[in-house]
Amino acid sequence: MRIAQIAPLTEAVPPTLYGGTERVISWLTEELVALGHDVTLFASGDSRTSAKLEAIWPRALRLDGTVRDPNALHMMMIEHVYRRSDEFDLMHFHLDYYPFSLMSGQSTPFVTTLHGRLDLPEHQPVFETFSEVPVVSISDAQRRPVQEANWTATVHHGLPADLLTPQPVVPSYLAFLGRISPEKRLDRAIDIAQRCGLPLKIAAKVDRADQDYFDETIRPYLGTDGIEYIGEINDGQKADFLSGAIALLVPVDWPEPFGLVMIEAMACGTPVIAFNRGSVSEVVEHGVTGFVVEDQTSAVGAVRNLDSLSRPMIRRRFEERFTARQMTEQYLDVYRGMIKDRRIRPHLVNIQGS
Repeated sequence: MRIAQIAPLTEAVPPTLYGGTERVISWLTEELVALGHDVTLFASGDSRTSAKLEAIWPRALRLDGTVRDPNALHMMMIEHVYRRSDEFDLMHFHLDYYPFSLMSGQSTPFVTTLHGRLDLPEHQPVFETFSEVPVVSISDAQRRPVQEANWTATVHHGLPADLLTPQPVVPSYLAFLGRISPEKRLDRAIDIAQRCGLPLKIAAKVDRADQDYFDETIRPYLGTDGIEYIGEINDGQKADFLSGAIALLVPVDWPEPFGLVMIEAMACGTPVIAFNRGSVSEVVEHGVTGFVVEDQTSAVGAVRNLDSLSRPMIRRRFEERFTARQMTEQYLDVYRGMIKDRRIRPHLVNIQGS
């Protein structure tokens, strides 16, 4: 199958540090190539892939201070893909709703995985307008605000089975991983750790937009009561970091569509304690791979019940549910269904006098 994968230019594929969407695109692309498909990846020039790389811009936009209007480059990329659409059997976009209008006017099947939040009021008219454009959700919870969208499947994220594995270390702290922002509620994680009397290690980045939250709400706690800020870490550092954690805290305060950090923890056999928002209850099996909680008090209680969980079982459940190969096979089912549908779609014939 000739497949185009179209990635955001914000980060390289895969990203050097933070970047969940681009990381998932990389895993999907590499699995597709491993399965024998002819894949072209449209992405930034500093991306690394075994597929054919179409470099749209020399480097990831987050690292390129000369670019002030990233939308211009993404629009250019969509036009570039459009002009080459007849070279592919299917095109898979990861650019939210940006390709909907232009791509609807050509004949090659295309699908878009929606990686972000969809609960803002302006999203509803967009999906009402483009109600026939096929889209994939990364959790069932993500769909709730825009039921009118043309959902073709839910495909949970998966990561390579051998990327992160349990390490022979003694768990000794609570962990927070990902991004520091108001909706991720690191302040809640700090409160939980303090109430449990346990150290908290924070491996996360701070975007410019979230600097005030970090400076005003988080920074005063750093270096006190065992609260340690490590900064961003890469995939090579995550296995040790997560294996050394008693649990990963995910105290989110928004309808997160998936939450990649949860399955990264599971890959290391580390329990997840997460607030019941967005996709959490789909990803975390309560009492098996962690605990789904409603507030800080119940999170503290969950920490005290961690001994009831089996870290080898958590790893097994990851292998059964969240590998990159499983994710890729599900996407291939979507691709085949769309290509078949395009081939057999009936043409309406107006028969006079019938």
